[in-house]
Formats: sequence, structure tokens, C-alpha cells
Amino acid sequence: MSRPLSIVATMPTYRSIASAAVFGLCATSVCALDDRHLDFVPRSETEAARVGAVIAPPTEFSQPQAYEARTAGAATVPVRADNQPFKQPSANLDADSGLDFRLGEAMFEKLWVSAPSSTLASDGLGPLYNARACQSCHLRGGRGHAPDGPEDDAISFALKLSVPGTQSEQIYEIEGFLATRPEPTYGTQLQDFSLPGHPAEARIETRYETFEVALSGGQSAELRRPIFEVKDLGYGPLDPEVMISPRVAPQMIGLGLLEAIPAVDILAGEDPEDVDGDGVSGRANIVWSVEYQRPMLGRFGLKAGAPTLRQQTAGAFAADIGISTSLFPAGHGDCSSRQEACVTAPHGDKDVRSFEVDDAGLALTTFYSANLAVPARRNVGDAQVLRGKELFHSTGCASCHTPNFVTHRLPNQPAQSFQLIWPYTDMLLHDMGAGLADGRPEARATGREWRTPPLWGVGLTKRVSGHSHFLHDGRARSLLEAVLWHGGEAEVMKTRVIDMPPADRAALIRFLESL
Repeated sequence: MSRPLSIVATMPTYRSIASAAVFGLCATSVCALDDRHLDFVPRSETEAARVGAVIAPPTEFSQPQAYEARTAGAATVPVRADNQPFKQPSANLDADSGLDFRLGEAMFEKLWVSAPSSTLASDGLGPLYNARACQSCHLRGGRGHAPDGPEDDAISFALKLSVPGTQSEQIYEIEGFLATRPEPTYGTQLQDFSLPGHPAEARIETRYETFEVALSGGQSAELRRPIFEVKDLGYGPLDPEVMISPRVAPQMIGLGLLEAIPAVDILAGEDPEDVDGDGVSGRANIVWSVEYQRPMLGRFGLKAGAPTLRQQTAGAFAADIGISTSLFPAGHGDCSSRQEACVTAPHGDKDVRSFEVDDAGLALTTFYSANLAVPARRNVGDAQVLRGKELFHSTGCASCHTPNFVTHRLPNQPAQSFQLIWPYTDMLLHDMGAGLADGRPEARATGREWRTPPLWGVGLTKRVSGHSHFLHDGRARSLLEAVLWHGGEAEVMKTRVIDMPPADRAALIRFLESL
């Protein structure tokens, strides 16, 4: 499969690709936010101009853009007809890397057991946990769902917890950092499963209030507002100042490519003061890197709370499964000091592995997560899809859901190196209004801000996950419902969708379903 970036720059640049002064030289305020964790080749000014031309927005919509169907560049895979389209390795992996992918897949699918166990490579579960395997939350690489009724467990859903921080939790190296700390008893999230002899932390139930939204052309849509109830608390009451954020496990595809987007290209999209007056004021989340012990650009998680895929993976091992790594070495996972039985229980660390997942296992799991491939677009030349694409741009959706980027040149990561990708995200935080607010800060993200979610693969959600539930807590049952929940910076765009002719609204949704 040839590389898609082979055209000559003939158009003016679209986004402000960083000036020559910061091309990997760390000469400005982005020094602390650069990509030195990646072994990349800095762009020259000539190459930056070429990239700017390639990612320029379309000016006409009668036909697809060049390479638009190849969503992940040379890493793009064909769409499978079964429910496994998000389980494929990047198309441009070599044979050795393909073997590493399968080994990482085995780590991702491993069912962990309690310690001590004769299977030392698989013990250390919990004692409190949300799932026994990574794939339990990210089934077939897809998104999870909120518990629906008392008989439905919350295995692909979590309630994140924190309380307001004190001066000791403040990170002064990060301007605008909003200090929080784990809930004193229950830690950073509620674990609704436990090993024998340990009470689970809680049981989570969901109920919904519904209301109608009037649309143009005599149409309407029913939206549902979730109410999450925490029952059967196993270790006493929650702190009265607790802040709770419901989170559905997101889809897993294309993560390595998102990590390979140059930080300066993401930062170039910031407009915190809305200087251009379009009502959109995206800004980066700046978070603390556990691995590099410095501030870095946040990329992963629903509020961009993790700077690297390795840290995101290790954090999930700790919080979701109770598995230790060199980044998060506590064998008891997310248990607090008030949960003494959990802290002092047998754990699977301190054997030949040192941690319950050693660095080799963490590297393989991270590699697998980085190389879950993005399937190709469908129906890119369909007339209704093209009309929907035009509306996507004219309505202002592309202001946050930035269609495309070109990744770093990465000599040691050829699958992610110098690819024209179409993730439809700017990787920035946006105020989404009171309707979607969770009230819980995360690093610089406020309780009203969320990272723009990538849209690639969104049209395959039903096939992969068996449902079409969207947004951070799964409240939207369709793409239209997801759009209608937009507020804050996206209020104007949502109103335009409400007011547009029904045929145009249908075309917009058809375009989203093609992604």
C-alpha cells in the first residue's frame, strides 16, 4: 500500500503549522509540551508548507478529497463484514511487528486471577476491580455502555471520583491547574467487583428522564438525561464534597496515530480567547507525566487526562483491574489507605516480574492499543454523503472536529510515520455547556470541558458494540441525539442543525455514518 502523502504543495496553509523556531528545537513556551518521548524527525519549513496544503479544507464538495477514504493513511484496513472491524492490526505492520501485535492482544484479552496463584503471569487481580480483562470494557475494540436497569452490570462503565484538592495537590508547573485528590475512601473510581472476602465498593444503577426537542419540518427527537445512582456502598459514605464523573469506555482504534500528531499542530488550533470570533475557544489540557516527571500535552481519555498511550494503559491496569506496573506500582490498585484489608491482601507483585505487569508486558499491551487499525471510509462518493460533508463544514462542526492531520516522521514507528489521517478531532478541550457538564475538573479541564472525541469509525459502532450509544456517559442513542446534546461552544452549531431542512439533517447524519 503506497503512502498517501505524495502530492506537491500548491495551496496556502490551512492551520498554523508551528514556526521554524519550534520544529523540535524546544525554543519557546511549548518546550515542556513537545514530543521528545517520540523519536521523530523535525519538519523543515518546506515540508510544513507541504503538509499545510495537504490538510487544507475543501472548497468544493462534488467529489471526495484525495485519499479521504483511507482514513488512517497506509495503516487503513478494509471494513470487515462481521462485528470485528476494530480488531485488526494496522495494515502497514511488518511481520515482526505483527507478532508483537498478537502478543499484545493476548495481554489485552488475558483474564486476571487473584493472588497467590500457580499462574504467576496472570495473578494480582484486584482485590477491588471493575473488570478482569482489558477487553471486558473495550469489547472487540469498541465502546462500552452505561448500565441499563438493575440486571445490567457496569462492566464497560466507570464512575470517576475526586474531591477538591489542597495546596499539596497543586501542580504549579501547569498554569491553570485545578487541584483535586482521590475520594478519601474510594479512591479515583468506584470498583463494583471484588474478590471473595472483600466487599465491592458499590453497585451502580441508571435511570433516565426523557424530554422532546422540536426540529424543523415538524420533526422532533427524544433525548434522555441519565441519573446515576450509587447503591450498597461497601466502605461507608462518600465524602460530602465528592465530584462524580460517569465514563463509558471509548473505542480503541487509531490511538497510536493520535499520539503521533505533532503537539505543535494540536496547539496551533488553540484559541482560548476566541480571537477569531467564531464562538469556539478550544484549549489544550496540560497534564503531569508520571513517566517523564514533567508537564505534557494531554491526549488520551475523555478529558485528555493522560499524555501518552503508555501512561493511559498503565492507568487502566491500575484503576480498572488492580494490576501494578512500573508507572503505577501499588499492587492493590486503586484501594485507599482506609481500605486496609485490600491494601494488605496478597498481591501478584514482588516475584520475578517485580510488578504484576512487567515493562515487557506493558510495552506489548501499549503496542497492541497503538495499532488497532482504523477501517476505511464507506460511501465517500455518495451524493448524500457529500452533501452531508458540505453541511458538516458550513455548519461549523469542523471547527472542533478537525478532519485531518499529518503525523510525525517516526523512524522507529513506521506504521504511524508521516501518515495523512482523518480522525475528525482537534484533540482540544471545549466547553460543551451545562447539559453535558460533569462538574469534575481534571488537570486543566473544567467540569464543563471535554476533549473533542475522534469520529473515525463512529458509523461502525452498532456493528462492533451492538448498540449506538454515544457521548461520555452513553446517554445519546443515535448520532442525531449526540448532536442535539451539544451546548456551550457548540450551541450555535446545534441550533443550525435543529433549524436546517430535514433532508439536510438526514444528509449530515449520513455523512457521520460514513466515517
